[in-house]
Amino acid sequence: MTTQQAADLLNVSRQYLVRLLEEGRIPFTRTGKHRRLRIEDVLAFKEHRDRERCAGLDELARMSEEVGGYDELK
Repeated sequence: MTTQQAADLLNVSRQYLVRLLEEGRIPFTRTGKHRRLRIEDVLAFKEHRDRERCAGLDELARMSEEVGGYDELK
């Protein structure tokens, strides 16, 4: 898939996606000047990113509860 297609799938800008590629966070190949990605790699990155986000949000909620946040829910 193209970088634009992958960026659309991940809901990020193409420029940000290219930065992820250059950092080695998503594998890609070059066809001439163009970068090409496998959909399996893009979906694996998306799943990993989503799991990390959920874990971060869970941790943030736990920390907020520890300091007395969300009292109105009790």
